[in-house]
Amino acid sequence: MSNLSPGSTPMAANPLTRAVLEIDEYASGLGWDQPARLFALVDTGRLRSEEPGLATQLGLDDGAETSSLTPVEQDELPAGSPLDEFLATIAWPDAVVGCAMTVERLMLPPSAESSVPEGLDEAQLAEWVAGHPERQEVRMTVAVLRDGARETALRLREKDSPTEVLTGSDLVPGLAEALKATFAE
Repeated sequence: MSNLSPGSTPMAANPLTRAVLEIDEYASGLGWDQPARLFALVDTGRLRSEEPGLATQLGLDDGAETSSLTPVEQDELPAGSPLDEFLATIAWPDAVVGCAMTVERLMLPPSAESSVPEGLDEAQLAEWVAGHPERQEVRMTVAVLRDGARETALRLREKDSPTEVLTGSDLVPGLAEALKATFAE
């Protein structure tokens, strides 16, 4: 497990937005062409009071905001396993108040969607998109809380700058729903 160090992450209005931007900044520092990464989100104040040794190991001093969320990176995802199948195997302990994931994908602008050939299977479609001249590489960081709150940060490879990160709660609804399902009781 590793903690993401607070650094140049912009301040945001709520703890979930701050956490998703912190994870995006961390992923950005690792560069592109990275595997998907999964994070547990834990309440920083609770972590400090219940697990002081771990909080110290993660660099959470007493000055850290008590209403904040601490992202804790989980073990590497199994290679070759479809994301939806992997997420269906996750069960979080009660101390985890949310989770987040970063994934990179190729996307086409809406103007190119009308030119997609019909009848392609998933692999053929992925190959077609990868060869399209208007494709864009995007890193998506999606976070959800047990209560259903969600937040996303999107970063285009061609505009790889902290000032060009788009945030919103409904930008990647499919992944948000899959992450939320990891908390199903």
